[in-house]
Amino acid sequence: MSDGVRDLFDRWERVWHDGQYDLVPSCVGPTYIRHDENGDRTVTREAYAAELQGVHKDRPGIRVVVYDHSFTTDRAWFRFSFQWRDPRTGERQSRAGMQSYRIEDGKLVETWITMRPLGSSWTDTPQERWTTPKT
Repeated sequence: MSDGVRDLFDRWERVWHDGQYDLVPSCVGPTYIRHDENGDRTVTREAYAAELQGVHKDRPGIRVVVYDHSFTTDRAWFRFSFQWRDPRTGERQSRAGMQSYRIEDGKLVETWITMRPLGSSWTDTPQERWTTPKT
């Protein structure tokens, strides 16, 4: 595994879990191509940082829990779930998915993401951190 890619995803985890949005420029290229439920689109890193902030506002305490991953020098994929509590009811929510990334110059430049329905989750034990090897 590339140490540079591990470092990238260690920073990206801090953006997601700790709200360290100042790290976004060190993680995401000037434009970021996304293939997701909203279709195919290209966003600036600033627009994507604003989207992340919106996700955190709408789902306080959201966590990205990783169950498996693989890295090369220019690609990565994760099997993960989003986990959060509904801010109105306090009910636990989850949604499982798979995501792959293309990396250029040490930054995320393109991603493909597929999500399972609301309430879905993986049944095995998650990794301690995003880059921790599966045990």
